[in-house]
Amino acid sequence: MNREQSRRFAIACLAAGVVVLIDQATKAAALSGLSQDERLPLLGDLLGLQLAFNPGAILSLGAGFTGLLTLLGVGAVVVLIVAAARARTGWWAVGIGLILGGAIGNVIDRLFSPPGFGVGHVTDFLAYGTLFIGNLADVALGAGVIVLGLNIWVRHRRARTDTTNDGVTGGAAPAGSAVSGS
Repeated sequence: MNREQSRRFAIACLAAGVVVLIDQATKAAALSGLSQDERLPLLGDLLGLQLAFNPGAILSLGAGFTGLLTLLGVGAVVVLIVAAARARTGWWAVGIGLILGGAIGNVIDRLFSPPGFGVGHVTDFLAYGTLFIGNLADVALGAGVIVLGLNIWVRHRRARTDTTNDGVTGGAAPAGSAVSGS
């Protein structure tokens, strides 16, 4: 790994570490201060705080397969570490780091939370209306996907602009050639 790759890997690891620390701290605060029965409104009915424990994935999908979800989560963490080591830009490293941190945050819950090792339920506390309840690891996962998506979009736009400008040097057109403004 060269110096630039090491720098990008460090960026990804830093982003992931910050996400894991914030995620685990907010989950601990939720466990000590929130109730499963009562919702504390933050933005009226749009956003509130309410404790929940999710044995499944997003929207509780796969709730009966918590052990399998744990294995998939551990596998995803390994793949994301490899992707972080191969990040080609700083923004790509940030996006991968956010996703990695979110994945690690939820895998920690699956490994060490009740009801037992490897089948733990993820602690959720951000209630989005009546849609679902999530946590900051989920927010980081979404933010990482947005960063990667924007990165791809910007690179695609640059590539299209570069392709459109191929052969254009910015100088005067050769004598006798027609130049169109459209």
